[in-house]
Amino acid sequence: CAWSIERPPGDTAGCTFCHTSSEERCSTCHQRRQFDPAVARHSEQCKACHWGKDHRDWEAYDISIHGVVYQVNKWNPTEFDFSKKLSDADYVGPTCQYCHMRGGHHNVQRLSTVYTSMGMSNADRGAPLWKEKRDTWVSVCDDCHSPRFARENLQAMDEACKDAGLKYTETFKVAENLMLDGMGEPMPKDLAPDWSGQHIWS
Repeated sequence: CAWSIERPPGDTAGCTFCHTSSEERCSTCHQRRQFDPAVARHSEQCKACHWGKDHRDWEAYDISIHGVVYQVNKWNPTEFDFSKKLSDADYVGPTCQYCHMRGGHHNVQRLSTVYTSMGMSNADRGAPLWKEKRDTWVSVCDDCHSPRFARENLQAMDEACKDAGLKYTETFKVAENLMLDGMGEPMPKDLAPDWSGQHIWS
């Protein structure tokens, strides 16, 4: 992503472990030396890359009702039979792979949502451009839920993104005004951020 290229190397060092290999190497998901499709069907395989401060996908899934159902039942082969192909899966709850690689398709983004980083937060998600992607998203959810339930949740996410985008824009306006008023002085050395990013807004 263009916004990542401009960031300091320390911020992006971990990114290269995934983003230089996921499209090129099967072992990103299938684990080298084991290469068992049953292992690749576990949600934890996605956790290797999709977690952390800049994209909390694993954390969001893990604490959701879907993630809880997965964590509680994943060792029960009658609820999650990972020996079956994804196209034949009948899990008691969704895994990352079940939704994003529906039917065993390896193009994960084909069944992703229309959401992305904050830079897109004010996009018109009802625009015709997004219709096919949104309809596909709803069709994945209605494997287990009603289409109405899926569309209502998609609408709720739209509203949340819109609200977050407005707050994000307001925050940057405040920072811009502080700079214009001469208040954006460098912070004293004793308040400089440490390795974990603490005190960064002090």
